[in-house]
Amino acid sequence: MAGDDSDSPEVTSPAAAPRRVRRPEWAGRNYVLLTAAAIVTNLGTHGALIAAAFAVLDAGGDGGDVGLVAAARTLPLVLFLLIGGAIADRVPRHRVMVAANALNCLSQAAFAFLVLTGDPQLWQMMLLTGLCGAGQAFFNPAAEGMLLSSVSGEQANRAFALFRMAMHGAAIGGAALGGALIAAVGPGWVLAIDAAAFALAGALRAFLDVSHIAPREPGGGMLSDLREGWQEVIGRPWLWSIVLQFSVVVAVVGAAEAVYGPLVAEDELGGAAPWGLALAAFGAGTVGGALVMMRWKPRRLLLAGTLCVFPLALPSAALAVPLPVSGLAAVMFFSGIAIEVFGVSWMTALHQEIPEEKFSRVSAYDWFGSVAMLPLATAVAGPVESLVGRHEALWGCAALVVLVTAAVLFVPDVRNLTRRTHQVAKAEAAALAVSADAEGPAGRLG
Repeated sequence: MAGDDSDSPEVTSPAAAPRRVRRPEWAGRNYVLLTAAAIVTNLGTHGALIAAAFAVLDAGGDGGDVGLVAAARTLPLVLFLLIGGAIADRVPRHRVMVAANALNCLSQAAFAFLVLTGDPQLWQMMLLTGLCGAGQAFFNPAAEGMLLSSVSGEQANRAFALFRMAMHGAAIGGAALGGALIAAVGPGWVLAIDAAAFALAGALRAFLDVSHIAPREPGGGMLSDLREGWQEVIGRPWLWSIVLQFSVVVAVVGAAEAVYGPLVAEDELGGAAPWGLALAAFGAGTVGGALVMMRWKPRRLLLAGTLCVFPLALPSAALAVPLPVSGLAAVMFFSGIAIEVFGVSWMTALHQEIPEEKFSRVSAYDWFGSVAMLPLATAVAGPVESLVGRHEALWGCAALVVLVTAAVLFVPDVRNLTRRTHQVAKAEAAALAVSADAEGPAGRLG
């Protein structure tokens, strides 16, 4: 009987001994800390974005004032991204992240204080939001570089997918929770919660371990670092071509979603609620796409990812028709899945191809290219609508996504870049060793 044998050490085998549940190999300490901190900040930030808009309106502002505050956040993000990337590759990345979180915490706390205790002025809200945008400009390249350096092995695809799924899930929850709290207690308290979230996330990121990252060699200064990052980008056709592609894709999709989507919803779909449902469906799609990429590892990374950019034309087309709410939500859900396939494939390609010491600078150029045209696109969306009509403008957005994505497929490296498995890496190393032996000492020295 089991009870009779329980005290007999000779019948206990290693297989029968209880096993401690271990994290997957790819989920190391840094990865866990980064994921936890990202969940915390996304829960706070996405509620705070809504709270900032309502704080402006509660202070007597109009839609134009809301746009000015939003632009005040975006402009410093664009201006300081490249500098942030260079600094993050020069000093320990976790220090940059913690400093940026501290700046975001202080700026959001000041914003909350003004909203809760007085009558905030537009210039004050723009200044504090601008400081938050500047913090993000330094944070984003450092955070992406840190994430890329925290993952190794063939399970990088799964690690990035899980990270993005956690991030998107927190963003959806943060927006929903933020909206409910704004209605219950007002925007000021949501901004205060965001400040606290930045403080907690910064504390978590302070415990990141960078001992595995080799110390940086003394460089030639900031301009030299930026030049090295630029050379890394332009020396890889797949990299600069996709960055250029997304400068257009992000701009037109952003204009469609930020400007035309709410207008179509108001005039033809029944108001803000249907548009909120459509955006929620897109968010749910990104989580679904991350789940797909937890298991699917396409061999041709960028070919699979780029083909999944084409569906981003569908929401603009659906708004141009316009489809009923159920159809629009389905389209948004599908496009969310598709863009997440691209996102995980893109991160895996960067992790595989870019030297670790240049992760943050390359990430900064990637971010810069992606957001540089967004303020211009949202600014001209209204005049373009007046010039050609809303439906025509939306069809134009859809056409541009298709055209630039089709153009990228003409780049051979985009079609042919292949995922490296452990076996492939070993074969390449063996081939290099054979080649070196064949050349002899003179060849190796040469």
